[in-house]
Amino acid sequence: MQLADRLKPLQANVFADMDRAKAKAKAAGQQIIDLSLGSSDLPTPSHILEAIAASLSDRNTHGYLLFHGTRNFRQAAAQWYTQKFGVAIDPETEVLPLIGSQEGTAHLPLAVLNPGDFALLLDPGYPSHAGGVYLAGGQIYAMPLQAENNFLPIFSDVPAPVLAQARMMVLSYPHNPTTAVASLDFFKTAVAFCDQHDLVLVHDFPYADLYFTGDPPPSILQADPEKTRSIEFFTLSKSYNMGGFRVGYAIGNATLIQALRQVKASVDFNQYLGILNGAAAALNGPQDTVHQMVQTFQRRRDVFAAALHRIGWEVPVPTATMYIWAKLPEPWTARSLDFAIQLVEQTGVAVSPGAGFGKTGEGYVRFALVHEPAILETAVDRIAQFLRS
Repeated sequence: MQLADRLKPLQANVFADMDRAKAKAKAAGQQIIDLSLGSSDLPTPSHILEAIAASLSDRNTHGYLLFHGTRNFRQAAAQWYTQKFGVAIDPETEVLPLIGSQEGTAHLPLAVLNPGDFALLLDPGYPSHAGGVYLAGGQIYAMPLQAENNFLPIFSDVPAPVLAQARMMVLSYPHNPTTAVASLDFFKTAVAFCDQHDLVLVHDFPYADLYFTGDPPPSILQADPEKTRSIEFFTLSKSYNMGGFRVGYAIGNATLIQALRQVKASVDFNQYLGILNGAAAALNGPQDTVHQMVQTFQRRRDVFAAALHRIGWEVPVPTATMYIWAKLPEPWTARSLDFAIQLVEQTGVAVSPGAGFGKTGEGYVRFALVHEPAILETAVDRIAQFLRS
């Protein structure tokens, strides 16, 4: 049986690699402390669950859900954005519900790219950004993110022949995996660059609320308030601990929203309406649980970073996200996958190898702070034993 060539670039996946390594270690008797996946361990707030539960007995929620049946959720999303970022949003033309924001980042290239077109992506970056480009038959130009540039891309380094074939650029700040943040001035520069080269500007924004110091992370729509070429993806997975419910939305340029809606209509309908009712309750309801979530991850960040410093592994203390991006010590500086596999096999501590996020991620690992502080301390103790061995 012969399969499509478009699958070939998708064979390597950081999460799949580590899933196999975790399964092998668990089968060998290791007690796993999984720091490899950014899936929050915190509970979904009760008022959200109550809204979903109340929907279950309503038979009107049990059928297929088409676009016009999502109006209440779209209105909640538009109102939330306007209150948070001061940008007016039309819920009818500028919002599209998604089955998690990853659906949007993976499907948008099908609406924007023709075969052979370039997409400018961050390197390291989130794997689904590249996956969507490959499935659309596009080419990737990786914009390297270096610590000396605060993990921000240098737009002027993109070669002119690439720009001549480029159709879109994907940004994501606060950034997974490096934890970097970007200013509104940076986003304004990005908008101007995309204007100059007629690029669609995509911003993946799952960590909008997960910051610890300084000003709130800006939306790309604050730099492009007329929404001339920008589209942003938000998920409720992080802010509201709803990862398993798979709910997010696209917001921005009406032409891009309509194009993505056309792709989506060929692939699926929408989630169960009860989930969207819960998501609307999250956006419309009290936001104190968001603040509590941020405080929880800040405590975990402080504990984990201090513990790594105590064992001699110096890492930057991030100002945002739920991760630690750590440069590997010798002799592992060019062997992040080997490090991650051997660490989980010998200690049960699972991490994400930096190479899985792109070529420039080699030499790093990502720790997800998805356990209580005591477990994070235990993980660092095991890491220390591994490094000594």
